[in-house]
Amino acid sequence: ENNKIRKVVISTGVVTTLAGSGSIGSTDGIGTSASFNDPGNIAYYDGNLFVSDYDNHKIRKIDTTGNVTTFAGSGNEGSDDGEGLAASFSTPHGIDIDFSGNVYVADFKNHKIRKINNEGYVTTLAGSGTKGFADGEGSIASFNHPRGVVVDSSGNVYVADCGNRRVRRIDSSGIVTTIAGNGSNGSTDGNGSNASFNLPYRLALDSLGNIYVTDRAN
Repeated sequence: ENNKIRKVVISTGVVTTLAGSGSIGSTDGIGTSASFNDPGNIAYYDGNLFVSDYDNHKIRKIDTTGNVTTFAGSGNEGSDDGEGLAASFSTPHGIDIDFSGNVYVADFKNHKIRKINNEGYVTTLAGSGTKGFADGEGSIASFNHPRGVVVDSSGNVYVADCGNRRVRRIDSSGIVTTIAGNGSNGSTDGNGSNASFNLPYRLALDSLGNIYVTDRAN
């Protein structure tokens, strides 16, 4: 709610504002001359930061000089695929980047997972766009308010499917499966669908391929 991107130097603990004026807005520019509206998630690639600017319905980029630009999204709510500003999102949340520089976005209110290639072209990786639960390939699958995404070294994308109380996987061929959670509110540990979550929000992946989940309502 400060509408800023902050930087912490680990060795000293010094905190600075990397970008954002602190006022709500969607202005591009250098450092604190830029503005955000509820930035939700952040990912790093090759010196650049990518920010899901939630209430601006945009994906923003902060380059190595601190210059903030709009990488993708018109700013109007929608679900259009297309290049850069011709595409549209509806409150994008989780974001992650693969080794080739492709950006993956949990498009929260569109109930989709979007992909932005390194030239800024947006496509729909998976999700019908209608709130629901279904495994399957690409647009045959459905999600319910996906919040978090993380991608592994093999190109599998993992999704915190918040409203469905499940963790889903999109493999490199675009097929969506459910790897954990039975869809009921709960906090049961166990294998696969024997486990339960209550609003899984964010994901992280370690070098062994283990997934860590922030289980918000638990």
